[in-house]
Amino acid sequence: MASSSAPFMFLALTLLSSFLALTAANFYQDFDITWGEGRGKMLNNGDLLSLSLDKASGSGFQSKNEFLFGKIDMQLKLVSGNSAGTVTAYYLSSKGSAWDEIDFEFLGNLSGDPYILHTNVFSQGKGNREQQFYLWFDPTADFHTYSILWNPQRIIFSVDGTPIREFKNSESFGVAFPKSQPMRIYSSLWNADDWATRGGLVKTDWSQAPFTASYRNFKADACIWTSGASSCTSSSSTTTNSWLSQELDTANQDRLKWVQKNYMIYNYCTDAKRFPQGVPPECNNTS
Repeated sequence: MASSSAPFMFLALTLLSSFLALTAANFYQDFDITWGEGRGKMLNNGDLLSLSLDKASGSGFQSKNEFLFGKIDMQLKLVSGNSAGTVTAYYLSSKGSAWDEIDFEFLGNLSGDPYILHTNVFSQGKGNREQQFYLWFDPTADFHTYSILWNPQRIIFSVDGTPIREFKNSESFGVAFPKSQPMRIYSSLWNADDWATRGGLVKTDWSQAPFTASYRNFKADACIWTSGASSCTSSSSTTTNSWLSQELDTANQDRLKWVQKNYMIYNYCTDAKRFPQGVPPECNNTS
């Protein structure tokens, strides 16, 4: 019996491995390099993507698909050495004057000084919700995973699986929440030495160019938006797409508090000078 089933098992395993190979994430399949005149490159048969910046231009890419909710992971290795003046942006965004956006931005610094991880959330064109962090590792020495969990209840920013920020749906407080506009994934490496490093005091040292950031291991468990419809159905939402109702458990709430206590360097919700009439209403959402 075992010998007669062996060819069938071999065939099944062969077909399975072929299917997995076809469906594995690949930058050629998932992204287009949109600007930079050759400064953006897909390498290693689409397993690696790099963006570079020199004095003439930066570069960028965007996802082929649009998404309406998802859990999105990308591994990045940031510009090393003296990266002052440079910004590596990795974000989700819709189009139009009342756009939604979920931002990771990595602000370069002088060699030896820490990067600043800048986060922001836009809803209906309104942002100004900045939180900034130092990282607890050197983001230029190796790849690290930067994740966005976006569902109808909350947005969670995570680094290597550790949550650093949660933006909750505060529509009950009169605050718009990104939930109706599909967004693409974008990334760009560009010169922002008018503001990026110490408020623009430290300029880009072009003798260090080209500056390069690298990307790998993209993964999206997400609802793909095509022709006005979502790939997520009501029947699949509670089973295959558990992230659609995911929230922080007690352990991750503790990890979030640890990051914010030890590594947060700016929080708009505690900036009384900026909001003398009181902080924005979403800052009071503790539910």
